[in-house]
Amino acid sequence: MIERTGKHIIMTIKEMAAAMKLDSTQMASKSAEIRNHVLEEIARILLSKQEEIFKANEQDLLEAEQNHIPEAIVKRLKFSAQKLADVTQGIENLIALPDKVYETQLVRELDQGLTLVKESCPIGVIGVIFEARPDALVQIAALCIKSGNCAILKGGSETKHTNKILFSLIYQAAIENGLPKNCLYQADTREEISELLSCHESVDLLIPRGSNAFVQYIMNNTKIPVMGHADGICHIYVDRDFDIEKAVPIIIDAKTQYTAACNSVETLLIHKDAVDCLMPKLIKAFQEHHIELRATAEIADKYDSKPAEDEDFATEYLDLILSAKTVSTIDEAVLHINQYGSHHTDCIITEDQRAAEYFMKMVDSAGVYQNCSTRFADGFRYGFGAEVGISTGKIHARGPVGIEGLLTYKYKLYGSGQVVADYASGKKTFHFKDLSQ
Repeated sequence: MIERTGKHIIMTIKEMAAAMKLDSTQMASKSAEIRNHVLEEIARILLSKQEEIFKANEQDLLEAEQNHIPEAIVKRLKFSAQKLADVTQGIENLIALPDKVYETQLVRELDQGLTLVKESCPIGVIGVIFEARPDALVQIAALCIKSGNCAILKGGSETKHTNKILFSLIYQAAIENGLPKNCLYQADTREEISELLSCHESVDLLIPRGSNAFVQYIMNNTKIPVMGHADGICHIYVDRDFDIEKAVPIIIDAKTQYTAACNSVETLLIHKDAVDCLMPKLIKAFQEHHIELRATAEIADKYDSKPAEDEDFATEYLDLILSAKTVSTIDEAVLHINQYGSHHTDCIITEDQRAAEYFMKMVDSAGVYQNCSTRFADGFRYGFGAEVGISTGKIHARGPVGIEGLLTYKYKLYGSGQVVADYASGKKTFHFKDLSQ
């Protein structure tokens, strides 16, 4: 709601997006000092109101239990003291990052008295539709503020109580400390998503986070540019020359540290020469962590696991389930990942550096790792402060999308009376000289 002639009225998403578009230039013009101060106040108010936040989250958890929400989703919607500490730490990290808004990227003299400048700038109005994770709302709002963007936020309905109070506190801190009144808006209902998709005249970018079917629906039903990822089918390939003392902890961490995350491992590929060394210790670790293994025959028959079907290798479990397959070569592993993976994050465990470099070159994913857990695919862990999401596309931004992924650029041309006709006729010529910034 906004105030008009002293009265509060409810605006449609289309009206709100149009108002935000008008305010987006004001939002972009706010100094780094103002934006950082707002972030400081957001962190402060979230900590001061934590009991109210936790009470709202308890209501969401109770309703999730009553509605028989799957355990994987329940894990995401729980907003604990640790998650509050994590998001406030993320905000502090964002504040510490250098400001990238209106950063000069190029200065080129085209001719004497004619200078071209390329400068970063906010995208404008961003719509973010995200899953049932209250911490995602805080991270996304903070990133949009840091990058000078206005944002329309639509979180999962399973976290409606938590999201409502979090947004209210964030919005309060924003407008009380110098940001325009239409800098942020929270969409409440599923019906508003359809209306948001029609706002191509006002919304500059959509970032959907959810199932593959949901993301495809968004892409197929809007003219607004869409950036994001759908499934997180991540792989770990254990090469023939591997260190078992590294391999087992990495695999266990990638599966169990946060099982419901999109960067948890779902498929394990094992070189045929590594199976007998790896599997006895790994099976024991799986039993200790209650991980269900679904494997191809050469593993299942020998190590008493469930047989894997083809669909297992195309499934994002988000559960304590792992599919496994043997491969004869690194090329076979690469081919499997590029065919079945979601281009999110994939890892090779090997002591052979040439094999690692080959794998990292040939696997077509946003993140390619050697000898570490796939769970490192995260904006906070990359030093971005936080992330608005993971992009598995190749245009504009890829991988964890932090501040730079929420910026575009503009060209400024400073002249002194030049006209194109002089250059077209040959009277004048360009000399293109890059200048120090």
